[in-house]
Amino acid sequence: MRYAQQHPFADIVLMLTAEFESFIADRIAEQHRALAARWFDRLLLLLPVGAREIFPTNSLLDHIPFVIAEIGECVRRPDEVAVAANTSLTDKARELGNLRHGQRASLHQVLREYQILGDVLVAFVLDELAGVAAAPDARAAVLVVARLQQAVNALCQTTVETFVALYTETITDQARRLEEFTRLAAHEWRQPLSTLQFGVTLLQRPDLDGARTTRLWEAMERNVAQLVEVTRKLEAVARLGGGQDTPVLQAVALTTVAQEASRQLHDMAEARGVAITIADDLPELLVDVGRLELVLVNLLSNGIKYADPSRPTRHVMVTGRTSSDGEWCEVDVSDNGVGIPAHALNGVFRRFSRAHADREDLAHVAGLGLGLAIVDDAMRALDGQVWVASVEGEGTTFTLRLPMRAAGTGGSS
Repeated sequence: MRYAQQHPFADIVLMLTAEFESFIADRIAEQHRALAARWFDRLLLLLPVGAREIFPTNSLLDHIPFVIAEIGECVRRPDEVAVAANTSLTDKARELGNLRHGQRASLHQVLREYQILGDVLVAFVLDELAGVAAAPDARAAVLVVARLQQAVNALCQTTVETFVALYTETITDQARRLEEFTRLAAHEWRQPLSTLQFGVTLLQRPDLDGARTTRLWEAMERNVAQLVEVTRKLEAVARLGGGQDTPVLQAVALTTVAQEASRQLHDMAEARGVAITIADDLPELLVDVGRLELVLVNLLSNGIKYADPSRPTRHVMVTGRTSSDGEWCEVDVSDNGVGIPAHALNGVFRRFSRAHADREDLAHVAGLGLGLAIVDDAMRALDGQVWVASVEGEGTTFTLRLPMRAAGTGGSS
């Protein structure tokens, strides 16, 4: 029930802070499952897994409605219901950290999930504000939004601490396995190597007869064969325990990352009449999603800002392909904008470089000339490359070359 319906004189008075807090808390309590559904729908667009893989059990699926309802109570009684003291709530946050670690998510993904939860709750408050006859005073509205964000941030911190602690345990375990592997390798190689060393020494003796020489060669051949077999086994052991386990890397479809970058720039593109098109067949790769998303946001933003207003249709497109050996993928971010002058192409990735600084018709485009320098730095950190091709007056294409697996993670053999 709306506040205006509960209070017949609400259209001529302002809600007091406590009244608005109670009103929003009541509405969150009523709509907590619908709000969880909104969050879940946004999550499905972000994650490279199916719905059941996000929350593999009904118990886990009930976490977010419960969390949202409890956040509402934190808004109602901020002095009494501290998030950190709510053990039921913090337990749910820890279980989410456990789940995401088990799913080999990235830290970026966990942070983004909570960002989305905060966005959903703030959007809900704005919707409620638009629907009430009596608006709260500005202080009341700001306090409610601030308390929602404080609650979400506190839960995010608990989840992230759990998540990172588990990764730390994993890395510690990997270090222990590496030490055990080193001891195993030394033990397995020591005996045949000692035999070979002894055999080489004996073969240098001039008094060896033919029969003993033959026996020595046979023994050395057996030990060489043993070393080859041991090496193969140890290689298999290393492969089983190999791979880089880090909270930064995540297996993700490039299409998903590009779509998220596009969503962030939707309003900007719409205001300039630019259509963003993302190919739906971009490859999946193991990558630092945060850095890759930063690259795509900067490149898409660049294409939007430098759209050609004289064209009847303006677009930015993201397409890609995988190398024949499956080791690399290339992604093109292309537009039909104003293009880059030939004399400026070599310097576009330098800091504070602005290719169109001398064009009065583009003076409205804000920027410090750092966007493409950030792209170049991020691509280097991703062990990739970026280059540009452009024809002034026709458009620009930035090409990203990325390894399918991050450096040091190994691969199948």
